Amino acid sequence: MATTPANAAGCIFEPQGEGRVAAVIDARSFRLDDGREVRLAGIVSAASDKTKTAGAAALSSIVTGRDVTLHGDDDAPDRYGRQSAFVFLPGSETPVQSELLRRGEALVSTEMADKDCAAELAAAEAEARRAKRGTWADPAAIKNAESPGDILAGIGRFTVVEGRVLSVRQAGATTYLNFGRNWTRDFAVTISRRMIPAFEAAGLSPKSFENRRIRVRGYVEARGGPRIDVLRVGQIEVLGGN
Repeated sequence: MATTPANAAGCIFEPQGEGRVAAVIDARSFRLDDGREVRLAGIVSAASDKTKTAGAAALSSIVTGRDVTLHGDDDAPDRYGRQSAFVFLPGSETPVQSELLRRGEALVSTEMADKDCAAELAAAEAEARRAKRGTWADPAAIKNAESPGDILAGIGRFTVVEGRVLSVRQAGATTYLNFGRNWTRDFAVTISRRMIPAFEAAGLSPKSFENRRIRVRGYVEARGGPRIDVLRVGQIEVLGGN
């Protein structure tokens, strides 16, 4: 995941309409005065009820009663009827998503394929993480890969984990980044064979992560020990040192 600032217009995609925000629904969505519901693309809300409430309050302070423009690749509604979009206030080239990330009231999701936009969002999140703002003020915001019980407690939740990759092993069509020696208990990251070309295009190989400290994000599953399945290269960030 890139952590350097991107072009300020990195997340300006095709226009998808505009409107005035009537009400905030939750930390990632709001309703326009014409009844449309909009879901903020590229981010996820923090996991705890406390941080979700803070995220909703932050979003409300930014957009409630304001005119906004919507940008994105596709304006088709999701299965809940919400339009996913990057949201801009008048005169701004920076999406509302970036402001929430800078405040530490959201996390960068795993869904963003556009590199410029992903870099812009990652830079905003990194700023909040360094300053320990919002969710990053909690030392438990980043889980320790050596504490699988803490990670497993967040099963089904979007989680950020850091640790040193002890070994890299392949079994069938899956590559495992192992953070411990006991596969039935310890944390691991899984990478499917179909993802390997994407890593190679980025100048990486799964084997290169061995003995390196990495930060990985995604939804926690229980398969033996806790697992995060990597669906995009940007879910993994190599940290300094071994």
